[in-house]
Amino acid sequence: MGKLYAGAGAIAIIAFLGWNVGQLWLSRASDPFAACRSGNVAGGPIGGPFDLVNQTGRAVTDQQIFAKPALVYFGFASCPDVCPLDNARNVEAATLLAGKGIDVTPVFITVDPMRDTPAALLKYTANFGDTLVGLTGSPEQVKAAAAAFKVYYKLPENTSGQYEVDHTTLTYLMLPKTGFVDFFQRDTTAAEIADRVGCFLKSV
Repeated sequence: MGKLYAGAGAIAIIAFLGWNVGQLWLSRASDPFAACRSGNVAGGPIGGPFDLVNQTGRAVTDQQIFAKPALVYFGFASCPDVCPLDNARNVEAATLLAGKGIDVTPVFITVDPMRDTPAALLKYTANFGDTLVGLTGSPEQVKAAAAAFKVYYKLPENTSGQYEVDHTTLTYLMLPKTGFVDFFQRDTTAAEIADRVGCFLKSV
């Protein structure tokens, strides 16, 4: 009898593993971008409608910003090291793609709207050439945009002097009509981003 239960248990485990492998294969088979991803993207939909203001003071929407492929990064202009390095990397990736005839917009959305006015962002984005788009807005507008991308950020209780903002450091790839397709970690190089973005665009 013990052997019978053991055999039945083994069959159940094999069947369960087979079902999971099958589900994984089906999910990847139905994903046109499966070959371009570095891992599984999970956690619900990312991205959504927003109303913000660009570095020239013009009101813009998500539909305008994502009319072409975009690399989206959330941070703040006073960030001493992480943000400028990540933005420079994203701009470099966009430059590499431009060399291949692929037009991608690097986008920087502030999580510190009290200091990052359009004028402040105009000065900040100029440090990266003329391709980086800076976006700000009211605290409520910025909060809504961050929530749409599931971005974490936390302002300190005392914002009267110099301060830093804790925030998510992912870069999100957005495609027209498709929306969010993948994200890039901080250790992903500009060349790797360019290669993967090219892969996604070939698969659209």
